[in-house]
Amino acid sequence: MKRKIVIFSIFICMALILLLLLFPEHAHEGVDLGTSLFMEALFPYLLPYLILTGWFIRLTTTNNTSHPLSLILKIYVISALGGFPTGSATISQLVKQQALTRTQAAYLLGICHSPSPLFLIGFVGQDLLGQTSFSWNYLLLLHSFSLLLLLFLHKKLLTNSTQSAFEKDPYPFSSSVKESVPTVAVVAATIIFFTTVYHVLLHNTALFFTHLPPTGQAFLGGILEMTNGLFLFNELLSAELFPLIAVILLTAQSFSIHLQVVVLAKSADIPLKVYVFIRLLYCLCIPLLYILFFM
Repeated sequence: MKRKIVIFSIFICMALILLLLLFPEHAHEGVDLGTSLFMEALFPYLLPYLILTGWFIRLTTTNNTSHPLSLILKIYVISALGGFPTGSATISQLVKQQALTRTQAAYLLGICHSPSPLFLIGFVGQDLLGQTSFSWNYLLLLHSFSLLLLLFLHKKLLTNSTQSAFEKDPYPFSSSVKESVPTVAVVAATIIFFTTVYHVLLHNTALFFTHLPPTGQAFLGGILEMTNGLFLFNELLSAELFPLIAVILLTAQSFSIHLQVVVLAKSADIPLKVYVFIRLLYCLCIPLLYILFFM
């Protein structure tokens, strides 16, 4: 099975390299678009939160053993405020410090994984919809579901808790800045890469096959990179239909976001099966609950 995956990955890699070599002008346009999306939609919201949350964890940790429940709630609050991949970065770092077990981390990785309130209110609410009621409704629904799921799983999380103490960092702010830079680089690289792939694939689909309809273009963009998909669907759909599609995209996210989680999780050797299961649960429940309560 692994051999087949490797062969398939090599094939995809070679095909993309060939496309980039054959159509460098479209690759350049895709890089420009991805860089613009990252700098305008994510970078202003992501970097300050990564630094502040890392700083907060270091300031509030001691050499005494922390109660696992308080640590879990702290991680959840940080991930809820910072948005993805703040939660994944925080969880991976705590596993490396032996403050969390890998079993705990596997569950928390799927639950402590939500869009930033600033991204939802600023980009989705104000920039795309022109009003913020959708953003508040989605935040209320998402975090209510997440907290109920945490309550349901709390015995498993506490049973598998570790009693390792934190190491006090003598330079908490500078350490937070240093650790935030690689995370920002991972986010930027994945967004620019998938936006570039989307742009090149879209050109070749239109060139060699029948012209892909606008909804197909938006769907392809959303699968590869969520922010781009939200932007494209907002231009195509009515104000009544777009919120439901936005809920689906915000909950399912994209290859770009999930790759960020995979990279961060693998750096701490966190298993991903539970993460996949929990994210599928969210994809099923959150849109249905949104339809039930808000439509």
